[in-house]
Order: sequence, then structure tokens, then C-alpha cells
Amino acid sequence: MIIPFLDLKEINKEIEKDLTLAYQRVVHSGQYILSKQVVDFENEFSTYCGTTNCIGVSNGLMAIELIITALHLPKHSEILVAANTCIATIMAISNTGNIPVLVEPDITSYNIDVSQITNKITNKTKAIIAVHLYGKCCDMNALKKIALENNLYLIEDAAQAHGSIFENQKAGSFGIAAGFSFYPTKNLGAFGDGGAVTTNNSKLADEIRYLRNYGSIKKNIHKIIGFNSRLDELQAAFLTVKLKKIDQQNAVRRSIAEYYSEKLSNSSCILPLMDSAKDDNWHLFVIRHLQRDKLKSYLEKNGISTAIHYPIPSHMQKAYENKFKGQFTITEKLAQEILSLPCNPCITKDNIEYISNIIYNFDHDRN
Repeated sequence: MIIPFLDLKEINKEIEKDLTLAYQRVVHSGQYILSKQVVDFENEFSTYCGTTNCIGVSNGLMAIELIITALHLPKHSEILVAANTCIATIMAISNTGNIPVLVEPDITSYNIDVSQITNKITNKTKAIIAVHLYGKCCDMNALKKIALENNLYLIEDAAQAHGSIFENQKAGSFGIAAGFSFYPTKNLGAFGDGGAVTTNNSKLADEIRYLRNYGSIKKNIHKIIGFNSRLDELQAAFLTVKLKKIDQQNAVRRSIAEYYSEKLSNSSCILPLMDSAKDDNWHLFVIRHLQRDKLKSYLEKNGISTAIHYPIPSHMQKAYENKFKGQFTITEKLAQEILSLPCNPCITKDNIEYISNIIYNFDHDRN
């Protein structure tokens, strides 16, 4: 049996006709930049997330970067962020001339450890980025309280959290604004790069609309210095088609996560928390294992493809060499132990049973 980590071709097969029609609509319209398809998607995605505004942009990194730029923070402001996030979140802070301050994750949820935040706040701290890693929402009540008490902006990195819920509220609707990625592997993935900002702040939304398009919303009139960071018509048309399926596909992912949790309950793996299983979108099903690399190789030898998100923490990357103070032992421990198992709408119960059996075989062989 061969089980790929992710088969995008297979996932998109059931909507191929609708995608073809969407492609034809765009081609025949003759309008390829910031026209009807982008507007329609922005309206539908803002409604889906429960926000008043959505601004389509070029990718998830730029979504966060544009939010930070539009907030007009003082020069070299400090922004708190989980140390184990994707490096793109940290780069968005650096690229805007600000200082990323890394906070260790909670060892069980893998999201930012709320108890560690207050000690990191200084008079230069201006914002917190809540990264909903692997599709599990951060403790937004606690983060909102800290942000309010310390007069900080709360920004969401919802790149992996399309459709995730915290206390009956969708990811992307809590902070001053949220950044989404539509990279093809995401639960809501485009056929190339794409991203969006969601916000209930109309003034911020208007500025981001200027920023994404050379500082202009009316051709040849440039109000501010901006970027070229637009979601294009074709990707917006595809995303509108795929948005109709996301709740259904997220439900499948949830059932997969629950079945994994059941089948692997007696294995040597440390399983992800299931406390909010019905609310997470299960972008990734991430286990931990003390012999991660050996387990990964064993699974691959048995036809099971896995992934590591992320094997080298940002503070250990050449790009950020000697940039961060302090030790990040939990982040480094997770980087050595985490392993993402196949978890997507194409995974079947038979697949999960096979994967689980191989893991149990690994346990037996090493003993």
C-alpha cells in the first residue's frame, strides 16, 4: 500500500467541472486583476469568517506584513510570536522593520504559551501575533485579555486555520486583523500562491486595499507608497468554488483525527490534544515520538509518506543567526519529535488502520 502525505490532484477531482467553469468565466471575462472574481470571493470569505472585511492579497506572508504596515507601529517595535511557528510569520515582522520576540509554545497544544507572554512584554512591545498552528486555535480569551491590559494589538496568523473555531467564533475574527494563506496545501488552497486579510476595522481594511495595489484604488492615483500584492482573478474564482466544500472537508479531517486518536491510543506516540477536536480544522495531525527520525524512515519503507512542520526552528536558521536572546528548549524539543501523519479528505479508515498497524509494528520491532 502506498499512502501519499497529500494528493492535491485527487482532492480536487470531485470539483474539476466547477473549476473548469470558473476558469472559463475568468478567461472569457477579459478581466484578470482586481475585478468581479476577487470581489465575490472577498465577500464570501468575509461572511464565512464572520468579519466585515476581506482583502485578497498575494500570499500569507504578505497578509501579515500588510497588517503590520497598516498599523503604523513606532520604529523597531517588538511583536511577540510563538517560537515554533513557520518562519514566514517571523519574516513578516522583520520585513516591516520591527523586532520579533519569540515566546515558547505550550508543550501540549503547540500554540503560544500564554503564561510566558507577560514576562516578554516591554515598553517597546506593540503587538502579539496569535498563530493557530496546525489548525488549532490559540486561547483567544487569554490573549485578548493580555492585549487589552497592555494596550497591544492582537493579530491572528490564521494561515493554517481556515474554518477553525474557538468558542463558537471562527478563526480570523478575533484580533484587529488576521492573515490567511491559500497556498495549495492549505485546507482552502489555491492553484498557486494566494492570501487574504480579514478584519472588522474598516479604516485598516481601506489602507490595506491601498497598500496591496501600489498605494492606489483608483488607476493612476497613488495615495500612499504601496506594494504589488494582489490576489488575482483566476485564483479568486477557484477559491470561491473550493470555499463551498471547506466545511465538508474539514468535517472529514475531524473524523480522521478522531479515528487516529482511537487507533493509536496504545502506541508509543504522543498524540495531539483532542480537547477541541470538533472545532479544530485539523490542517495537520501531528504526533510526537522520541525516535521520530527512525519512525519516519520506517513508515516510508512501508509506503507511508509523512512530513515535519517544522524541522529547524527559526532561531536556528542562518537567516536569524544570533538574532534572538534566550533559550528555546521546548521549541527545539518539539522540532526533534514532531511528525505529521497523512490527514486530508482522501485518507480512509483503511489507510488509518494500516498506518496505525505499521506504527505498532515499529513499537514491537524496537522492543
